[in-house]
Amino acid sequence: MISETSRWLTGGLVYPQIADRLREKITSGEYPAGGVLPSEAVLVAEFHVARTTVRRGLAMLQSEGLIVTMPGKGRVVKEEGHQADAAAYRYQVIARDLRTQIRRGVLAVGAALPSENALRRQYAASRNTVRHALGELEREGLIVTAHGKGRFVRPLPD
Repeated sequence: MISETSRWLTGGLVYPQIADRLREKITSGEYPAGGVLPSEAVLVAEFHVARTTVRRGLAMLQSEGLIVTMPGKGRVVKEEGHQADAAAYRYQVIARDLRTQIRRGVLAVGAALPSENALRRQYAASRNTVRHALGELEREGLIVTAHGKGRFVRPLPD
């Protein structure tokens, strides 16, 4: 007798089926909260699909908030009420902190952000990490760079 989870995946879009099967395993406790999911290579072998298909299924679960990616550890089932700080990359922590300061008005519209060196010292981070965080805020439209003058807070979008 073939179980539901051991059957081959067929049809047009396979990655939602992978997400469904992994979601079932998470809700049933087979993959407990805080537990690490199998590697992409193991999932590729289990589902008989390409690695990109597995990644798309995992991305669905991550967008739903069921799993988080932890650098150096892999994909982990999110624990209820667990903050993602441990899972976040350093640049994401820095960007989130600056974003919060901007939204709360600690860094007012038109105010200059601290220099890269000041942020490096404050967050004990590399120049590239700080630049990555600032780049994220710039892409979101929260800050603007004035060449030779620094970075400044833009008016918040409505």
